[in-house]
Amino acid sequence: MATEQQTQDTNAADAASAGNTETLTVTDNRTGKTYELPIEDGTVKGMDLRQIKVSEDDFGLMSYDPAFTNTASCRSSVTYIDGEAGILEHRGYSIEQLCERSTFLEVAYLLIFGELPTGPQLDRWTFDITHHTYVHEDLKQFFEGFRYDAHPMGMLLAGVGALSTFYPDAKQIDDPEERYMSAVRLIAKVPTLAAFSYRHNMGFPYAYPDNDLNFSENFLSMMFKKTEAKHVPKAALSRALDVLFILHADHEQNCSTNAVRGVGSSDVDPYSAVAAGVAALYGPLHGGANEAVLKMLRRIESPDNIPAFLERVKERGEKLMGFGHRVYKNYDPRARIIQQHMDEVFEATEYNPLVEIARELEKRALDDDYFTSRKLYPNVDFYSGIIYEAMEIPANMFTVIFAIPRTAGWVAQWMEMHEDPATKIARPRQIYTGARERDYVAIDDRDGPEKIVGPPARRPKRPRRGA
Repeated sequence: MATEQQTQDTNAADAASAGNTETLTVTDNRTGKTYELPIEDGTVKGMDLRQIKVSEDDFGLMSYDPAFTNTASCRSSVTYIDGEAGILEHRGYSIEQLCERSTFLEVAYLLIFGELPTGPQLDRWTFDITHHTYVHEDLKQFFEGFRYDAHPMGMLLAGVGALSTFYPDAKQIDDPEERYMSAVRLIAKVPTLAAFSYRHNMGFPYAYPDNDLNFSENFLSMMFKKTEAKHVPKAALSRALDVLFILHADHEQNCSTNAVRGVGSSDVDPYSAVAAGVAALYGPLHGGANEAVLKMLRRIESPDNIPAFLERVKERGEKLMGFGHRVYKNYDPRARIIQQHMDEVFEATEYNPLVEIARELEKRALDDDYFTSRKLYPNVDFYSGIIYEAMEIPANMFTVIFAIPRTAGWVAQWMEMHEDPATKIARPRQIYTGARERDYVAIDDRDGPEKIVGPPARRPKRPRRGA
């Protein structure tokens, strides 16, 4: 009977003789053995490396890729990015066309179902989302339990996770109707929870959804409605926000999307999976970049200070926030689209001097070979924060607003994952670097410092008077 290695060598020889160029020939210099690995869609399957062994009891070769920077974790047809060319497409449609001709709810439908909706389909989709914007009154009481200064993103994270307790049937993830209703409820209710978190911070009573308004108008109404019977935001603001929602709807396998897929692979309900995405987005390295841009612009103070600031950047004394991207090595197409709507927003709002600083900073940076040679171009975060600030949205709400449209992308990715027969529960491997086969030592025989290593113990707080 032929051994496993003989079979592999035969397959390699057959592939070579057949002129199959879609393979990778690997020679293990430890053993001298040669392996032929199939190449499909420009990738080699990680499990194909496992056959490369020193001995039969060897676990097999693994790849080491911290942060998955060169590892495809799934097949997806939702979003396509060409970072070198500055291209972003959803289901094959360019982000430029979608922002110019579509609405966020239409793009959300496209992401989830794969095609642009017909008129009747869009009407039904819009109706379903519009009439699921209300949340249970118990959730309002849940929000009232937070401190007055709780971070809005923390409240949103808890609120989305709490939704799973109100819809226990969402655990039936193989039921198409339950999946549809979960998609509708998440897209509809996350803006309501986001607005609740803002008004809780402000000490305002919660404003309920207005089903007469469109998606973006309704969110702004829930944010800023005061004593008036009806709050209808300016058309320029609601349209700009809708465009920003489209721009943030999905962005391939980023940190938060990977979190949704990873947690969702355990077959948990979609509310819990999306809560994982909110948690990942909460991190400053993912969702907080536009707030960092505003802080940078305020430090610059004036266009006259930009040359000195850029020199400090070159000397690594400052960071140029809002420039460069992990994926894009060209001008972020989303940044170009934002620029087209900036003037309309600023005409409808109060003057913001940061706009002049931002535009002059961009001009000078793009005229400098130091930045262009390093592929440092403005990204979507460079101008989005200025627009949010012009709308009188506080900085601690920026990431919350990011989560509203990204919910559609998370749901689309979650649904696609569960329809993929190759999906398995996420379980990355590790390279173990710790000790092995140590014998247990009795406590009296252990060596070590007499004092506890770590931060000093806190003094107990004095009780409040009257407590």
